[in-house]
Amino acid sequence: MAKLIAEMEIESVTMELPDTKTIRLKWPAGYDVEFKTGQFITLYWPLKPKYKRAYSLSSCALDRGAYEVTVKRDGKMGTSIVDWAEPGDKMMVIPPTGLFLPVFEPPGKHLICIAGGSGVTPFRAFAREATRRKLATRLTVLYSVRTTNDIIFNEEFRQLDQENPNFEFEVTCTRLAEGDAWTGRRGRITPEWVKEHISDLKNTVFYACGPNALVDFAEHLVLAELKVPKEQLKLEKWG
Repeated sequence: MAKLIAEMEIESVTMELPDTKTIRLKWPAGYDVEFKTGQFITLYWPLKPKYKRAYSLSSCALDRGAYEVTVKRDGKMGTSIVDWAEPGDKMMVIPPTGLFLPVFEPPGKHLICIAGGSGVTPFRAFAREATRRKLATRLTVLYSVRTTNDIIFNEEFRQLDQENPNFEFEVTCTRLAEGDAWTGRRGRITPEWVKEHISDLKNTVFYACGPNALVDFAEHLVLAELKVPKEQLKLEKWG
């Protein structure tokens, strides 16, 4: 069956960082699509139908009535959205698809999510759903950024960390200047740091989203070093 492509109005925009913008796309009247947290939508401008770009949803499946995507200034589409997209603009939306889904059922799993840069956006959706549903699922986000000014959704993640005893949000910074006041972790995500968070390997599901190098690191760690079955690993490369 062909997917329903709908024209949606940008209801609001939020500048998360100087180069990163969240747009909220309002569903038109009569639009009611079932989808899952962790999926992505494909966008294109009405007058540029040949140029399409897929973006992970940064909102979750409980957020009905609109889609949210968080876009970094990158490539033609990302640059046009960050620099020019405004409330009232229209975009064409191909409905959600994809298999980068949180394993909330059966209960008892621990989701370790490794993210770099804008690759953290689907994990905001994971954390939102787990918190709102008051799930017992453990969820850990290990997030690599250049500096403290590059943390996307910092305030919301910290709030969710406070609300949800099963959610943990940890950040490491790779390019802080000497003498910076940051008291958190520095350097890249390492195998040792990931392993510190594993308590029951058999019931752990690993996720990685972000730059190719980060995702390749996670894949090697999980499959080659930890020797975890492929079924416990989900990857999303963003180039």
